[in-house]
Amino acid sequence: MADDFNIEAIDEVIHGRVRLGIMAYLAGADSADFTTLKAKLQATDGNLSVHLRKLEDAGYVEILKSFVGRKPLTQAKITRAGRAAFAQYLQAISVLVDENG
Repeated sequence: MADDFNIEAIDEVIHGRVRLGIMAYLAGADSADFTTLKAKLQATDGNLSVHLRKLEDAGYVEILKSFVGRKPLTQAKITRAGRAAFAQYLQAISVLVDENG
């Protein structure tokens, strides 16, 4: 019913295309390295970095930096709070689709 429409239920941190892609990928994989995310999301280094930072600031992902040999390795891991926020996001989208579809 249109009277129950609540756009405020949509988490703006997750809702952007790249951030949604990051969260969806990590929800299935638990963690991924920067190069994998960049390829899967067809994002540039800078664009992916900005979106990962926003998700990290929200507490939805944890960024782990290490070295493999002499090469830096950046990995993103979904947090418990991130998994819960993603589930809530999907539920909110589902409600909007059910009510308006």
